[in-house]
Amino acid sequence: MLDIAVAKPALPKSGALVLLLAEGSSPDSPTGAVWKAADEATGGAISRALSVAEFTGKKGQSAAILAPGASLSRVIAIGIGPLDKADGTSLEAAGGIACAALAKEPAASIATSGLSPELAASVALGAVLRAYRFDRYRTKEAAEDKPKLAKLTLLADAPAKVKSAWAPLKGVAEGVFVARDLVSEPPNVLNPAEMTRRIQALSALGLKIEVLGPKDMKKLGFGALLGVAQGSTQDAFTVIMHWTGAPADKQPPLCFVGKGVTFDTGGISIKPAGGMEDMKWDMGGSGTVVGLMAALAGRKAKCNAIGIVGLVENMPDGNAQRPGDVVTTYSGQTVEVINTDAEGRLVLADIMWYAQEKYNPRFMIDLATLTGAMIIALGHEMAGFFSNNDVLSDQLVAAAKATGEGVWRLPLGEAYDKQIKSDIADMKNVGGRPGGSITAAQFIQRFVNNKPWIHLDIAGVAWSGKDTATIPKGATAYGVRLLDRLVADNFES
Repeated sequence: MLDIAVAKPALPKSGALVLLLAEGSSPDSPTGAVWKAADEATGGAISRALSVAEFTGKKGQSAAILAPGASLSRVIAIGIGPLDKADGTSLEAAGGIACAALAKEPAASIATSGLSPELAASVALGAVLRAYRFDRYRTKEAAEDKPKLAKLTLLADAPAKVKSAWAPLKGVAEGVFVARDLVSEPPNVLNPAEMTRRIQALSALGLKIEVLGPKDMKKLGFGALLGVAQGSTQDAFTVIMHWTGAPADKQPPLCFVGKGVTFDTGGISIKPAGGMEDMKWDMGGSGTVVGLMAALAGRKAKCNAIGIVGLVENMPDGNAQRPGDVVTTYSGQTVEVINTDAEGRLVLADIMWYAQEKYNPRFMIDLATLTGAMIIALGHEMAGFFSNNDVLSDQLVAAAKATGEGVWRLPLGEAYDKQIKSDIADMKNVGGRPGGSITAAQFIQRFVNNKPWIHLDIAGVAWSGKDTATIPKGATAYGVRLLDRLVADNFES
């Protein structure tokens, strides 16, 4: 992780300098303190260069000044828009943009004068998230292609307060990296057993870890989850993570549930070959749940929470589940399997009923890269969600606005539920192409047993095909920050 230091506003003696400047600012304005010092040290070179570049501090505007003097390698000005409208999301983006621009610098400083400690810490979070790399399998990368930035210093008005504000955000960033690492791993490395081992290693953070193996799940009657796994040589596992950050709290725990299909061929209903390599991230929901639990533990969240993930591999061997099979779920309900590529909802069916029955949680939120239909509906901009509880839904929407991890609520209803009626079992696992994301949610709702519940379909947002301000191309860890904020704002003692 990028090392973050905090110091008082002063002109750095060397390296690169980033000036975060509000719209219409000047060297004498609140965000211009370090700009003024840089101007004085360079004979006004910074102001002249910004004037020539017509830099005004508008949000998203930037200007670079190479070797301006005063031992600085370069100065980069980034506009943050009107100071009174700056928020955490926009400052995270500014920090990410700065980090990307500074990649070739061994060390650099960002001037955050005029920003509150919380907003200054948001700059650090954005930079850290953008600096993430998954490069453990690169053996011949040229030195000039590797980023050099290892330390970033925030020049802040109240260093001690910024450090305090940064501490919990660092814990969240570490949780994001846990999720990104898991989702980025190739499927020959991250099978269900290996993912289980990596989750167990998080006990070092204070999480209590329980593991249900194949024999445990067979004894319990996890017929839907084990049906998905039966075509693979890899054993399936269910892993339960416990965080007890509020021992005196007598209320039931919060519960987060993740689909963990470490590779999805589609089974007998096999997927087309083109793009199938992407199905290594069909465990993105479970990756987010693991990252979230690591974040809660890392920042010592004052809540009690359960994270439960079902880990399987969906393969098409001679023992694989067939279209037309009927499986009996842990709840006792039966499912006619019409399409073996609609496997994630089968995994969730067993572990969600188990979660609500065993832990009686205050609510359940499940995450899954569940349907291609969600990508058609919302693209790669936000996740779709479904819920049986308006209060919890409103809390999620507020957390989405605060973190920039967008959500959009979609409907549930009896008419959609009729689409999954089976002729020979309690239900079938698909309802046809119309409303495919909705009928998938209707299926999952049958295993909620009236608990307050949200289903997040993250198929379009678990992986990014391009660099964004705070997310390098690849695994996004979507949902870690969203759900951490939901918890922090509403459910901590």
